[in-house]
Amino acid sequence: MSDDPTCGVAHGHAPGEPAADRVLVAVFASPVAAALLRFGVECGFAPVLVEPGGREVDGLPGGTTRLTAVPAEPHADVVVCDHHRDELGEVLRDALATDTRWIGLMGNPRHEGPHVAALAALGVPPEEVARVHRPIGLDIGSRAPAEIAVSTLAGLLADRNGRSGGQLAR
Repeated sequence: MSDDPTCGVAHGHAPGEPAADRVLVAVFASPVAAALLRFGVECGFAPVLVEPGGREVDGLPGGTTRLTAVPAEPHADVVVCDHHRDELGEVLRDALATDTRWIGLMGNPRHEGPHVAALAALGVPPEEVARVHRPIGLDIGSRAPAEIAVSTLAGLLADRNGRSGGQLAR
């Protein structure tokens, strides 16, 4: 057996303990949010769904905390899963006011995100708006909710681990 601890985890010889400092916050109930939280649990994240409108979604993992606002959690990665919601500006403004680790917004990278105008209208300074990551995830051609979740989670893990998330060296 190799001395590489990662190899040991892959073969079940070393404990793959979940990190105690990982919280994944999916904002706005959707199939993508449910998939993101399910896969997040597998990667050691505590799952949180923020849904200010009270919408429901199927497929959330057991133990998901449900809130109406982004928690002030320094270990949290916040992923806004719908950029068409009327509450987008307020939710992002409030998230930016917390000490959360990372905030990202899903959406088409070829267009300016609607969060820019929404936050400007609420008086949020440009340097704060710039803290919202967009686009997010790895460019793998995602289309289905599970694919979007995998792409997003891979990007978050790369960021947490100080990696670019690019192609592996050959």
